[in-house]
Amino acid sequence: MTIVKGVEARGTHHCETTALGVLLRHEGLDLSEPMLFGLGSGLSFVYWDGKGMAFPFLGGRVRPFELTRNLAARLGLTLTVEETTSARRAWENAAAPVDAGRPVGLQLDSYHLDYFRSKVHFGGHVVAMYGYDEHDVHLVDTGPQGGAVRTSRARLALARAERGPMTARNRSFTITAPAHPIPWQDRIIPAVRDCAEAFLSAPIANLGHRGIEKAGEKVPGWLLRAGDPRRDLPQAALLMEEGGTGGALFRVLYRDFLEECARLVGDGRLRTGHRLYAEAAVLWTEVSALIAEAGESGDAGCLERAGAVLRELAHVEKDAMQVLSRL
Repeated sequence: MTIVKGVEARGTHHCETTALGVLLRHEGLDLSEPMLFGLGSGLSFVYWDGKGMAFPFLGGRVRPFELTRNLAARLGLTLTVEETTSARRAWENAAAPVDAGRPVGLQLDSYHLDYFRSKVHFGGHVVAMYGYDEHDVHLVDTGPQGGAVRTSRARLALARAERGPMTARNRSFTITAPAHPIPWQDRIIPAVRDCAEAFLSAPIANLGHRGIEKAGEKVPGWLLRAGDPRRDLPQAALLMEEGGTGGALFRVLYRDFLEECARLVGDGRLRTGHRLYAEAAVLWTEVSALIAEAGESGDAGCLERAGAVLRELAHVEKDAMQVLSRL
């Protein structure tokens, strides 16, 4: 058995920040999960209802792996990424860092993992691998998925090779800190400002605050859009609150990031942004509860109220990001 020593599994919520935390702590940089999420400019919004989709998707963050690239660039970290279509090479890319005594990040489809509780295809899932033996691999996943977990090497290979939305070709990655690290506190304001500017200037109406407004228009029709409302609506609500989002579609994580930043930087605009995202987090939880109730009861009025709250949210988040963009 090969195991990287000193790896700690914490009670984290989001997969990509969980893996980043493992890799960065090994490099001597220990940051909270909200700080990792915020320094990676992770917050966003997308209303996605593509052709052939069984049901619309509400996303609250940037695309898979964009957070990792953002964070590495912002902190001056060396991000080494490997991708391949070869199963043999894929295993070598994952095992080699572990053999050298360092954890490695893997992007994969969580559907195939032995321990995963929800058997739904999601190709943007990220874990940290820190050990293996002849049959199994040792991974760190989110707290709700068990923290320090194991899956078979065969199932891991299937998960990494899966093709479909948000998947990557057996992607593995390592992070190396520079000899003279950039003080991460100095990167707070650029991270907040970049996130705000991207949110406000999203190129299509499905993204950012315009995407939230569009969701407000579309959600009232979800009882007719759903193939099975009693299944589809509660599942959508569950993903918003518990699908690795940290609650309220990532708004709790961003609220806590802004609170931490306000204590460190002391800028009134950060305090205003924190107050508005605290309000947004409560409203997002209200939206998810109304969507779940509509699915369980068949009451279209719940979706009308959810639509109204979403339209309010579009204004709250736009206001917050306008303030934060002026940092």
